[in-house]
Amino acid sequence: MRTQRIATRPGTAAAGCIVLLPGVQQQFEDFTRNRFDAALHARPLAHDLMLVAPELAHLTDRDWLQCLHEQVVQPLRAAGESIWLGGISLGAFMALRFAARYPAAIDGLCLIAPYLGSRIVAAEIARAEPLQSWQPGVLADDDDERQIWRYLLALRSPPPRIFLGFGKHDRFADTQRLLARALPAASSVQIDGGHDWPVWRQLWENFLDRCLLTTEPSGERSHEP
Repeated sequence: MRTQRIATRPGTAAAGCIVLLPGVQQQFEDFTRNRFDAALHARPLAHDLMLVAPELAHLTDRDWLQCLHEQVVQPLRAAGESIWLGGISLGAFMALRFAARYPAAIDGLCLIAPYLGSRIVAAEIARAEPLQSWQPGVLADDDDERQIWRYLLALRSPPPRIFLGFGKHDRFADTQRLLARALPAASSVQIDGGHDWPVWRQLWENFLDRCLLTTEPSGERSHEP
């Protein structure tokens, strides 16, 4: 599992870490090229950014879930850091799948333009009224889509905190709006645009301002010499 940690305040211990999973054909360099790190540095935050990419061989057998837990999340917890887990598109789907498997392991979810599975499953859920009355029955571990939706629809005044952001013309906007219906109104935001980096960058800044800038504890913990 490849990781890259970007310190917001070099030389200062982070209070928390935002762990992002890239989407399809997204590289670590795409995040820095689109100035995700610069947006973090421009704010008085004590959260670092960590980019994480599971090995392709682990995706189909779901070993990446345990790898992410053991290699990334547990060490952050052991260091006393709070954890926001998220991603873009498929990366957000993976973050949700992790949260469904390890619901107590994270403090928040940052879902930027999430892919949420097939429209067949979404339509099945949309027929339930209210949405939380949907009953998927016994689920296989490899039924990732229904595992995710069951987890989301069972949330009550979360923890974890959830940020859902997407473009009004995103190609997955129909399923994203379905998710927005299941969350508190303050948890989601729609902006103009589609499924592309300029929109994702704006949503990233929105997440930082809405979810971290207003809740960041004052003061910083310096490393001891």
